[in-house]
Amino acid sequence: MAGDTPLWAPSAARADGTRLARFGSRAGAADYAALHRWSIGAPAEFWRLVWDDCGVVGAPGDRVVVPGAPGASASDEFLGTRYFPDAELSVAENLLAPRPGVDAEGDALVAVDEQGNRVACSWDELRAEVGATAAALLDLGVGPGDRVVAWLPNAIETVVAMLGAASIGAVFSSTSPDFGAHGVLDRFGQIEPSVLFAADGYRYGGKRFDCLERLAEIRAGLPTLRATVVVGDAPDGTRAWDDFLAPHRDTPVAPARFAFDHPWYVLYSSGTTGVPKCIVHRAGGVLLQHLKEHQLHSDIRPGDRVMYFTTAGWMMWNWLVSTLASGATAVLFDGSPFHPGPNALFDVADAEQLSLLGVSAKFLDAVGKAGIEPRHTHGLEQLRTICSTGSPLAPEGFHVVYERVKPDVHLASISGGTDLCGCLVGGVPTAPVYAGEIQGPALGMASDVADDGGASLRDRPGVAGELVCRAPFPSMPLGFWGDDDGARYRAAYYERFPGIWAHGDYASWTDHHGFVIHGRSDATLNPGGVRIGTAEIYRVVEAMPEVVEALTFGQQWDGDVRIVLLVRLAEGITLDDELVAAIRARVRGECSPRHVPAVVAQVGDLPRTRSNKLVELAVADAVHGRPVRNTEALANPEAIDAIVALPELRR
Repeated sequence: MAGDTPLWAPSAARADGTRLARFGSRAGAADYAALHRWSIGAPAEFWRLVWDDCGVVGAPGDRVVVPGAPGASASDEFLGTRYFPDAELSVAENLLAPRPGVDAEGDALVAVDEQGNRVACSWDELRAEVGATAAALLDLGVGPGDRVVAWLPNAIETVVAMLGAASIGAVFSSTSPDFGAHGVLDRFGQIEPSVLFAADGYRYGGKRFDCLERLAEIRAGLPTLRATVVVGDAPDGTRAWDDFLAPHRDTPVAPARFAFDHPWYVLYSSGTTGVPKCIVHRAGGVLLQHLKEHQLHSDIRPGDRVMYFTTAGWMMWNWLVSTLASGATAVLFDGSPFHPGPNALFDVADAEQLSLLGVSAKFLDAVGKAGIEPRHTHGLEQLRTICSTGSPLAPEGFHVVYERVKPDVHLASISGGTDLCGCLVGGVPTAPVYAGEIQGPALGMASDVADDGGASLRDRPGVAGELVCRAPFPSMPLGFWGDDDGARYRAAYYERFPGIWAHGDYASWTDHHGFVIHGRSDATLNPGGVRIGTAEIYRVVEAMPEVVEALTFGQQWDGDVRIVLLVRLAEGITLDDELVAAIRARVRGECSPRHVPAVVAQVGDLPRTRSNKLVELAVADAVHGRPVRNTEALANPEAIDAIVALPELRR
C-alpha cells in the first residue's frame, strides 16, 4: 500500500476551476466521494445532468433509465436496463457541432508522424470532408446498420471515414495496418463489411511497410465488399481516396439522428485465446461515457489539444476521437513513440501545446529506463494532464512522471477496456495522487472489488479480488456480433457473479478509496491456492536495472502451480545464478515468499499483441500444450515457440 503523502495535489484554485468541481456544485455534492455516491444512487438524475452539462446535442426524451424487466436471471435484468430509450441523436453531429469559443477555422485534427510531417484539418474542413464521405457511401448504397471498416494508420482519413459512416448510421470498425491478413479477416470477416478503407503502406521505427500484397488477400476474403478505398496508391479494382470523394465535394454535412442504442462501433477482444469476439457498442452509451470521462475526469475543455498514443486498433483511438465532442483538438500521432529518439512524444507535446498526453504504463517505464528528463529539456507549459492505461502503472511509473516529466501535472491512471469502451476507475482532477493508485471509481459506475463469494472488499483495503460493476451503465455492449441468443455475452461478463458485471481484472481497494489493478484475473497466479497478481511481480523485477521487461505465468507442476518468470535483460547482461538469486531475494523481500518464482529464465523477446500488451495467457496455453489460436493478433508469435522450447520449463 502507498503511504499517506501524495505525490501531487491540486491547489484550491485549480481544483475549484475544474469542470468536475462545477458539475459537483450543480449536483450539490460536497466532495468527490459524495458525488460518486449520488451518481450511482440516483442514476436517472446523474446521467441527465451529464447530458445537459457536457453538451450532448440531440433530443433526450423524457425517460432516462428504464430498468430491465425481471427475467430468468439477475443478469438478464442487469443487461436489459436501457438509458434514454426515447432519445434521438447523432454521434457525428456531436463530434462536429460548433462549440462556444472554438474557431471554425482552427484545428479540429492534427496528424503528426514519426518523421515530423504534420497535416492539420480545420473544423470547417473536417465537416466538408465528412459530408463528402457520407454522400459517397450513400452513393454506394450503404445505409444504417451496414458495416464500414478501416485498415488504416492513426490518420485524419481514419477519423473522416468513421464520421462519414456514423453520419448515415453505418457501423464502424477499425484495425491498424500492422495486422496481418489473417488477423484482419478474423475480425472484419465476421461482420461482413460493405466498404473497406485501407492504406497502401505505413511507417514505423524509421522503416516503411507495404500493405498492398496483404490488401489483395484481405479483399479476396471479404466477399461482401462493394468498394475498397485506398489512401495512397490505389491498385486495380480499388478507388483512390480523392477519387472516391471528388464527385461529392460540395455535399454539406447532414448527419442523421438515430436511437440512443443504435450501434456505432464494433471493437474486438484481444484475440490471443481464440477468434476475437466482436463487441457491438451503442452510440449514445459510448458518447455519454466519453463526454463524462473527458470533461469531468480529465478536465478537457473547448480549445484544448489532446493526444493519446494509440493505433486505430485500440479502444483508446475511439476515446481520443470523441474529444472532438468537447470542442478539443485531437492530435493523431502515428509511428514509434521512440523514433527518432526517446523524446519523440514530448517533442510533439511541446510543438502542439498539448493539454493532455495519454500514454501506456509501458511507455512510462521505458522513459524511466531511458534516463531522459523532459522536465529539464521541454517546456510542457500547457500540459495539465497525463493519462496512463494499457497495463497497471507501478508506483515507479508515478515517480517517473513527477520526478522526470512534470511536477505539477494531474497523473490520471485509468482502467477499463474494450468491453465497455470506457473506464471503470480513473482520474479525479480535484483529488490527490498517490503512488501506485488509481484515484477512484468513475462517476456513474458502481465499481467495486468482490471476493470469491461476490461480497465487497471495500472495507478491506489491500485485499485483492475481482474488479466488478454492481449496477448497469450506459456503455454496456449491445452484445457480440453473431451471438444471437446472447449466451456468449452473458458468459463473458455475468456468469461469475449473477447480476454483476465481472470485468476480468484482479484489483484491490486502497486506504484512500482508490484502486490498484494487479493484472488480469484469468491470468492470476495461484501457487498453493494463494492468488497472486502478475503486476506485483513485474513492479519489483522491472525496477532492477538488469531487467528490461518480464512476463510471468503459472505452470502446472507436481500437482500444483509454480511461478515461471521470463526476463528480457539489458544489453550485455546474462542471467547467471547470482542474478537469479538477486531477483528471487528482491521478490521475496518486496512481495512475499509466495511470490518468489520457482523458475527464472532468460529470453530474447516476449510475445505481445500489436497494441503492445504482453500475452500471459497465450504463453501459458502454449506451455501446457493447449492450442494458441489466432496468432495473427500477436506482433511476434515466434517468441512463444522459443519460450515453449526452454529447457528450464521441463525440469
